[in-house]
Amino acid sequence: MNVNVNSMKMSHVLAIVGPTASGKTALSMLLARKMNAEIISADSRQIYRYLTIGTAKPTPEELRQVKHHFVDILDPDQDYNAGEYSLQARIKIQELLNNGIQPILVGGSGLYLRAVIDGFFKGQGKNFEVREELEEEARTFGGDVLYEKLKKIDPVSAAKMDATKVRRVVRALEVYYSTGKPISELHSVQETVIPFTVVQFGLEWDRKVLYQRNEHRIDEMIKHGLVGEVQALISKGYSRTLNALNTVGYKEVFQFLEGTLTREEMVRLIKQNTRRYAKRQMTWFRADKRIRWISVNEETDWNKIAALIQKEFLAFQKNTFASN
Repeated sequence: MNVNVNSMKMSHVLAIVGPTASGKTALSMLLARKMNAEIISADSRQIYRYLTIGTAKPTPEELRQVKHHFVDILDPDQDYNAGEYSLQARIKIQELLNNGIQPILVGGSGLYLRAVIDGFFKGQGKNFEVREELEEEARTFGGDVLYEKLKKIDPVSAAKMDATKVRRVVRALEVYYSTGKPISELHSVQETVIPFTVVQFGLEWDRKVLYQRNEHRIDEMIKHGLVGEVQALISKGYSRTLNALNTVGYKEVFQFLEGTLTREEMVRLIKQNTRRYAKRQMTWFRADKRIRWISVNEETDWNKIAALIQKEFLAFQKNTFASN
């Protein structure tokens, strides 16, 4: 049976995932040009305006060449979470599919990706970064401070908890800050029905080489004005306590500007924390057995990788169509 792929009703989304500095942006740009596609960014920090250098945001030229969604749409003091993103991103994806435009989901924020691919339901809302920040806050200010926060945002759960059980309080806050919904509400929500299929490809690097790429990227960020970017954020009145800015690359620069870190300590900590973040990303992605991994290195011909992914994605579409 011969199938004209162009005549199929579009219901498949291509996703490019992987840790920071793995080459997702460059690859997705190649794919978007080949497939006349638009990119759905799944990055929890690129969504904010003024966070450009520290998030390795696509360049203005790249944004002109290919339409990107969910980049530069919020100010840093606007609250946002994976729950809101999942709803908005799925609406945009369906809109593109209905108009015959291929969406490419691109990012390294595992929770944002899973929110789109699987939706939110009981048992979800895990976010290692948020959890670590909450645990650090508990160590610094005490568990009572976290419990008071929980009483305000989820009084139903708080009323059922022992305030001394800090781990449970942290989990409830983690869910809320990740999904925008109290854990008591999520427990009653049924599984979300997703009207499209996401085909995921992951970029796999030798860990040592990936860390070297990240260190080089950080050196370039410093060289091209990361400190100045944070100074500009401060001049606009944005505080380091904002969730958008309490992240690797920004929090260390804030500490440097406050005088609690030397410049050398700042750079060392950014590199160290970025390595830890990349490791957490890979742990998250490795748990998803649906991802098709592609080994890459510094000698990789990215045009060939793009052609390979396009071929496999179209084959998946064709096989799915033929079996229906």
